[in-house]
Amino acid sequence: MRPSFFLHLHPPSIPAQQARWRYTLGAGGISVLLSGVVLLSGIFLTFYYSPTVETAAVSVQRITYLVPLGWIVRGLHFWSAQALVVVASVHLLRVVMTGAYPSRRFNYLLGLGLFVLILLLDFSGYVLRWDEGIHWALVVGTNLLKTIPLGGSYLYGFVVGAQQPSGPTLLRFYGWHLFGLMLPFVFLTVWHLFRLRRDGGLVVPPPSLRRETARIKRFELVRREVFATLVVLSILLLLVAFFPVPIAAPILENSSLAGDASAPWFFLWVQGLLRFGDPFWFGIIIPAAFLTLLALIPYILGEPHPDELGRWFPQSGRRAQILFLLLFAFWLGLTITALRVK
Repeated sequence: MRPSFFLHLHPPSIPAQQARWRYTLGAGGISVLLSGVVLLSGIFLTFYYSPTVETAAVSVQRITYLVPLGWIVRGLHFWSAQALVVVASVHLLRVVMTGAYPSRRFNYLLGLGLFVLILLLDFSGYVLRWDEGIHWALVVGTNLLKTIPLGGSYLYGFVVGAQQPSGPTLLRFYGWHLFGLMLPFVFLTVWHLFRLRRDGGLVVPPPSLRRETARIKRFELVRREVFATLVVLSILLLLVAFFPVPIAAPILENSSLAGDASAPWFFLWVQGLLRFGDPFWFGIIIPAAFLTLLALIPYILGEPHPDELGRWFPQSGRRAQILFLLLFAFWLGLTITALRVK
């Protein structure tokens, strides 16, 4: 039997040891699957969503309560987007904790860039609800841009499209969501996967240092992927069925910040930082430094020894592991603190 096009997307075989779930956690493949669900469900939602301040929240309500199966499509879009943040974080953790970045520093940066785009896509999609549940996060989040010296006001106008959040803001965020962020996300995803395939797929020790020589064929790899796809889609459908997507009253003209005074969960750590002082330093500089340290891990902390590749926690990668865990603890602590005072 001749392999299909789908099979040709996979290498003929991969090392069995590094193909195990306990090594990869399936995070890379699940991230691609969730990205596809987000993209496909988002395309369907654009047929019914109306990006004006008068009709945006109403159109979301119409999708949820009146459009046939609209609540399922919106639920899939929402929960797959939330899950994508979590799974992409796990994927980043796996890459660092297994030292899977030697000779692939550029692809590591592509992956980190994709992670940033995921967060921005989630935030811009969050704003598109245009209801009281997002009002505080929209005003406070965009006002951080004004604190940037010299070009802050210009950047604010470029992103928001007005002197304060209003009709042009919603249309601007709609454009950012569909074109300014989603198109680069698709492009970088394809580039990231291309570089991964060109660099040889999973990171493994050189042939002379491998403890296990068994390999699995691409037919078995595809079978595992199909099984994982069914499991992930089943979990998403359960989330949609038992955990309704947030919905609130529309933002009215000149309304006060009466809604939920909190950022979306993936930016709660920034909200926690803002409680410590100056918005520019705690809302811009420290998050930027956090991201910079993540980007520099492959460049300043060296590479694991070749004989330690393909397994968790290589001893020669301890410094990178410690730095990443410190950054993770910093993020988690701020997020939990923000949740407790919410």
